[in-house]
Amino acid sequence: MKVLNIHEREFGCPVVQVGALLDSLATQEDLLWPHETWPRMKFEQALSVGARGGHGPIRYEIEDYQPGRFIRFRFTGPRGFLGHHGYEIEESESGAILRQVLEMNTSGSALLTWPLIYRPMHDALIEDSLTKAEFVLGLEPEYRSWSLWVKCLRFLLAGRRMNDQKRLLA
Repeated sequence: MKVLNIHEREFGCPVVQVGALLDSLATQEDLLWPHETWPRMKFEQALSVGARGGHGPIRYEIEDYQPGRFIRFRFTGPRGFLGHHGYEIEESESGAILRQVLEMNTSGSALLTWPLIYRPMHDALIEDSLTKAEFVLGLEPEYRSWSLWVKCLRFLLAGRRMNDQKRLLA
């Protein structure tokens, strides 16, 4: 299945300010990724082409990176995610547009897991990321509520993580 998933928001501030958020990804002072409520984005090294990492069960490698302008990650997991995702910043009349683009083909079990599990979680996470960007930039944040399905998935996955942690401690 071909997937093209795009989220964007326009900010009334200079590209350089929005670019600083992008460049903070996966650092201790991450100003873009909503690590307060989602698994942290982590890499084995600083943001650079070839760095491997991910968040939660999603694994990727930095395929292209132009500081302050864009970053693109190539999926390495889960199985069946064949493509890339990333953030890009575009200049606009009123400032800057921050856009997150996911483009991939799914195969195997991902034909089911993408639309049923990963897409709703991805959509909620990215909207949270854009809201965090608005907040950090001192703008009026546009909060988007999680759907009931996302809340259920988060509850189920949190319960599974708790059981996995209990088994590790036993």
